[in-house]
Amino acid sequence: MLKRYKLRNYDFKLVLLVLAISIIGIMAVGSAKESLQERQIAGVAMGMVIMIIISLIDYSQLLRLYWFYYIFSIGMLIAVLIWGEKVNGATRWINIPHLFQFQPSEIAKILLILFYAQFIMKYKEKLNTFKILFLCVGLMLPAIFLVYKEPNLSTTILYCILFCVLIFVGGLNYKIIGGVLAVIVPSLAVAFYLVMQPGQQLIQNYQLTRILAWLNPEKYADAEAYQQLNSVMAIGSGQLWGKGLNNNVIASVKNGNFISEPETDFIFAVIGEEMGFVGSCVVIVLLMLIALECISIARTAKDTSGMIIASGMAAVIGFQSFMNIAVTTMIMPNTGIPLPFVSNGLTSLVSLFIGMGFVLNVRLQRKNLY
Repeated sequence: MLKRYKLRNYDFKLVLLVLAISIIGIMAVGSAKESLQERQIAGVAMGMVIMIIISLIDYSQLLRLYWFYYIFSIGMLIAVLIWGEKVNGATRWINIPHLFQFQPSEIAKILLILFYAQFIMKYKEKLNTFKILFLCVGLMLPAIFLVYKEPNLSTTILYCILFCVLIFVGGLNYKIIGGVLAVIVPSLAVAFYLVMQPGQQLIQNYQLTRILAWLNPEKYADAEAYQQLNSVMAIGSGQLWGKGLNNNVIASVKNGNFISEPETDFIFAVIGEEMGFVGSCVVIVLLMLIALECISIARTAKDTSGMIIASGMAAVIGFQSFMNIAVTTMIMPNTGIPLPFVSNGLTSLVSLFIGMGFVLNVRLQRKNLY
């Protein structure tokens, strides 16, 4: 499975970008909660090693196990609903006593990209037929449903976006895309209207309250909108250069406890406050460059599966980053999702490194190279 590659063809630019954003993540997590910094460093170190190892293995060989990836993903998502540990009203983690705790939805995200990369390539010529499209949608629905039941609305939305990207990159006909959009856009408008009605059963009550708090933050300033309003004020208070990492300013998101667990979903508030506008822009640019580099690699992939893997990772980095930053800046309702390579959480961190390892291997085997 190991192949001989030329060192000059290795994408060191992508490695440096990932390392740079991970170092910023280590600093931000350490400032938000010092006790977690060593754990974050260990996660980055472990992730880098795994990424390099995977990058040297022929992804075409690993994709032969694509049905195993799918079954394992669905199995984990079922297991978390049965044996998962409930935290803050959500069952998203599986705890292995005396060893570790992990979040299956983060791992499944990467494994589903690998599954669809091989599945779509295998049926590429028949992708636009009803049978194959029905299979593609039908195979994704269990994962979406299981994640939604945790409940984890933000990751459910990300799964839906990711699926659309994978199927589009795989070669979905533009006529089908137009037809689907003609149905989905009005349906979303109707769904939003129904969600806002009293006694609705489409989403949980706390999710509805978060939407209402987003639409009318002043009314919920001391409750559901509290964290987002404080996050926006914290980012604004950082001004150009920020207050500095590990500062002792009382009126800050971490020292004043204005945001619960700022090291995870609201880590961008810590970055905005302590690193300022400049630091925030650096984080956004780095994440954008990683996504663009993945797209660039997808354009030169030797086959459809490689193109789907690189595009899928670009979608994960791009859309997940947007959703996280949009929540902290109150562009969208509060829904928890980690900032790639920055937020605390070893499952998310290592999973992303695994995905980047596959992207690096796609780059090593780009078309017309050997």
